[in-house]
Amino acid sequence: MTHSFLISAPNSGSGKTTVARGLMALYVKKGMSVQPFKCGPDYIDTKFHTAVCGRPSINLDTFMASKGHVKELFARYGADADVCIVEGMMGLFDGYDRDRGSSAEIASVLNIPIVMVVDAKSAAYSMAPLLSGFLHFREDVRIAGVIFNKVGSERHREMLRQVCDDLHVECLGFLPKHPDLEQGSRYLGLDFSEEARDVELVKLLEENVQWERLLKL
Repeated sequence: MTHSFLISAPNSGSGKTTVARGLMALYVKKGMSVQPFKCGPDYIDTKFHTAVCGRPSINLDTFMASKGHVKELFARYGADADVCIVEGMMGLFDGYDRDRGSSAEIASVLNIPIVMVVDAKSAAYSMAPLLSGFLHFREDVRIAGVIFNKVGSERHREMLRQVCDDLHVECLGFLPKHPDLEQGSRYLGLDFSEEARDVELVKLLEENVQWERLLKL
């Protein structure tokens, strides 16, 4: 059985690339075959995915390709994988024309659940109305759980758990504020040389995120 989910966020800069790459590396560490995908015509994140998983990361884009073709790509490349992880682009509903071509549309086309990565560094219960809007915006889009990023304290965690409890959405874990997780950059691209940072990221995810539960969404 192949497990599949899409990682998205309310907006860019929330940490979805960090979480996606870290989860890919974590499942590989656990001995699983991980097939990576990326929403949209992005050729930087796919290089990260391929380096981590040892399999080519495939772009899924309903702007330049049909929905049928996207389904075929997903089925073909994920057929022999234990886990298929799709990294979204920008915010969940950001597309070329409103939400057309968005990560939400890709998840709907593939009929896979969405895990939201939310930057919680400057808010607590205000996350409730924000997430409520995403949860109920489209009936064909299933947000199955939330991972909170940049969480400051145990008290902060408890307040964010209350948000999920009140919205009846699963809280899948927290990533603490950590300077080593800030993404380095280079001119016209990202820095691929920070292997020690990836080791730390995998350790943090293993300790703070319900990675086994993610496979049962």
